[in-house]
Order: sequence, then structure tokens, then C-alpha cells
Amino acid sequence: MMEENRLRKEDINMEKKNAWEKYPEGKKREQVFAFAEDYRKFISECKTERECAAALYDDAKKNGYKDFDEVVKAGKRLKAGDKIVANNMGKGLAMFIIGTEPMELGMNILGAHIDSPRMDLKQVPLYEDTEMAFLDTHYYGGIKKYQWVTLPLALHGVICKKDGSTVTVNIGDQPGDPVFGVSDLLVHLSADQMEKKAAKVIEGESLDLLIGSIPEEQKKDKKDAKERVKANILTILEKTYGVDEEDFLSAEIEVVPAGEARDYGFDRSMIMGYGHDDRVCAYPSYRAMLEVKKPKSTCVCLLVDKEEIGSVGASGMQSKFFENCVAELINLTDTYSELKVRRALKNSKVLSSDVSAAFDPNYPSVMEKRNAAYFGKGIVFNKYTGARGKSGSNDANPEYIAKLRNIMDTNQVSFQTAELGKVDQGGGGTIAYILANYNMNVIDSGVAVLNMHAPWEIISKVDLYEALNCYVAFLKEA
Repeated sequence: MMEENRLRKEDINMEKKNAWEKYPEGKKREQVFAFAEDYRKFISECKTERECAAALYDDAKKNGYKDFDEVVKAGKRLKAGDKIVANNMGKGLAMFIIGTEPMELGMNILGAHIDSPRMDLKQVPLYEDTEMAFLDTHYYGGIKKYQWVTLPLALHGVICKKDGSTVTVNIGDQPGDPVFGVSDLLVHLSADQMEKKAAKVIEGESLDLLIGSIPEEQKKDKKDAKERVKANILTILEKTYGVDEEDFLSAEIEVVPAGEARDYGFDRSMIMGYGHDDRVCAYPSYRAMLEVKKPKSTCVCLLVDKEEIGSVGASGMQSKFFENCVAELINLTDTYSELKVRRALKNSKVLSSDVSAAFDPNYPSVMEKRNAAYFGKGIVFNKYTGARGKSGSNDANPEYIAKLRNIMDTNQVSFQTAELGKVDQGGGGTIAYILANYNMNVIDSGVAVLNMHAPWEIISKVDLYEALNCYVAFLKEA
């Protein structure tokens, strides 16, 4: 009997009804697949934080949002229902819909990040070795380095020149484009390599991108010229993009998997793509804002950069960007005071929308089934993240969780709760603790992901759709 009771308790989360059952074949299921297709196209086209910010900013403007800087410069009073979008250095966005209540009573905030693990080119990246040209990289965020070899890779980013112009780089994802890659040791000669720990199989300094092997034609006056393959690459760069080697010093070029996100599974119930972490939360957060017209509380969608490396820097959550935006908008909606800014932040409620680790039957030992996230069970709420003893986590208040449970149940949103693996197995962090520093009520919520931080991650389409429903309900009723 004790064993039977134990199994029943272990299956609590698994007994949650599969969300697909709410969407039988027909119009309802078509809505799930249609939204998933919009998202699939988005992450296929937007593989960097710059591309995400640019695409969503442009779409927001088409949907009636006014540019924040232009609104502030004009100095005109804002009214309920006005929509504003602020662009933070081209790498982040803050979207606002002014509510009927004063902002000092608090905002309903959806926060997510739009950067993803990848490799970045170093400032002096181009070199030649044994008549092959390479680009030197420095990986960004937490990755398993061995997963990034022998894959077709693309280059996305910008090169900023001294004359003030900017060259956009997008090579490897357009029809007919070449791709690039990091080579690996052939299995026939890898006896020593196979003895290494996974963290050391591929070293960070070995993640260099092979980009060319044709030497520049020998010139009569330079018969002893060296590094002719590198010289040929520089000639191509100059002819194609009008840049020289020194321009790499002020470039920001990211190395990402080449190719579109794809439907996954015979039933097409999943999406395999690069950057689900965290664009699978950022995109429905953005789309949820388009469903809100004239809310009671001011609604916010906050999309930030640099979460994968600690939310630092001017475009990360730890900057004053969001706080400054709130101050400016209070000045345009009310009689300004610093106290009202403090109150607006303190009284706000937040869904820190970041992904959760999906239970993988191939690796059950790292999860505790009662408190794991599952595909098809809806959006995931993580009361706390952190690592070993909840270190570094925002631990959400139960009063706030109870309110969210009521909103989700009232709106028939499928949700589940989870932790990020077993207690001593590992852990992770989000932007939740930073927003909580303002004394806000914050909880982590997002979509469960398989292969998290790998070049190709997997999500469930129905979980994505439930995230949209969750975010809309939260904005309207929190």
C-alpha cells in the first residue's frame, strides 16, 4: 500500500490533462498550428537579439505603437490606451499600453530575454593556418562545446565602420549562401580525445570557424607573399561588403546554426529550432500585447539582452533602461515625483517569462517526477530557480501564486509547476531576481524545452499556445 501511495504522489504533475485534448481536430487545433507557424517563421528569421528587436519594433509600429523617444521629445500628455515602444540600443524593447489607473498603482509586466547561447567572433578573428582561413570565436552563455562542431553555421550581425555607416551581416541562411563550421577529429584518430571528460572534449579555443581555402593569385611584385588564403578572404570581404580587416574591431558578429526551424515529429506537434531559449517566451509575450486594448493597469512587455551572461551591460536587465522608461512615462501621464516611480515599480506584478527544462525519458535520473515539467501540460510556473539550496533565486510569494492560479483556472489556461531538476543536480537563473529587487511580485513562467542550450532545441506547439493564453490573461486580469 505504501508503494502504491508513493507512485500516486509521484504522478501528481503527470496527471495534469494533456493540453492537446482541449484542441480537437478542426478549427481549434488549426489555431494552435497557425500561431506555431507564425512563431516558427519568427525564430527562423530572427537569430540574434538585434534581429528580434528590429523585427518586433517594426511590427509594433505597424500595430499603432509610437516610438518612445519621439513621444518623450514631443512632451504631450499620454492617455489610457496609448501604446509606446522603447528601443534599447537595438538589442531590447520595452512596450507599454497605458492603463486607466495611475501608473503608481502598479503595472502588469511580461519580462523575457531575446539573447541565446552561441559563439561570437573575437575582435581580431581572422587568421590563416596551413593555407586554410579561420575566424576565432569566444562562446557566449552556457553551452556544451562539443555540440557545436560539424554543424552548418551562419554569421549574423553588424560591422560598424569609422565613417559612421553600419554593414549588416547575414551569411548562411539565405538561398545559395555558403555555410561555415567547426571541424572535429575523425573517429579513427580520436582514441585520446574519447578519454576526455565531456567538458574537455572540445576546448573553447578550438571553436574556430573554417571559412576558406583558396589562395589569392600570386602577383608578380609579391612572389614571396604569405597568408594568401587570408588575403583572398579579405578581398572578398572588401568587394562584397566594403570592409577591411580593421573593421572587425568594431563588429558584433554572432555564429549561429544555419537553417530554418522545422516541424518535429510525424504529427508535427513540436518545433525544432535555434533560440527557443528564450524567444519561445518573448514572442508570445509580444503577441499578447497585441490582444490588449485599454487595460486597467498599464501593461508592459519587456524584452532584454544579456540574460545568458548575467543580465549585465547597458542592454541587460541590470541596467537602468526600464526604470528610466517608467520615470519618463509617469512624467507624461501624471504629476511627476520620484516617489511615484518607486510606487509604480513596487506595486507591479511580473511574469518573468523564461523557459523550463522538460522531462526527458532518456535522462530520467536528473529529474524528480513530481516536480518536473512535461511536454503538452501547458505553461510552467517555477516558484524558484537557483541552484542547491535555492541560491541566487527569486522565491515567489504563495499569495501571488494563488492569485495566478485563479487567473489561469478562470481562463482555462493549462499550467504546471516545476523545478529545474533534482535539488543537488544543478540549477539556473533568470531575470526574476533583478525585477524582485524593486519589491515587485515576480514568478518565473515559461515553456518547457528539450535540448536546452543546444544548437537545436525542441518545444511543444500546444505549450507555446498556452503561453500566449497565459500572458493575455495575466495582462488583462493580474
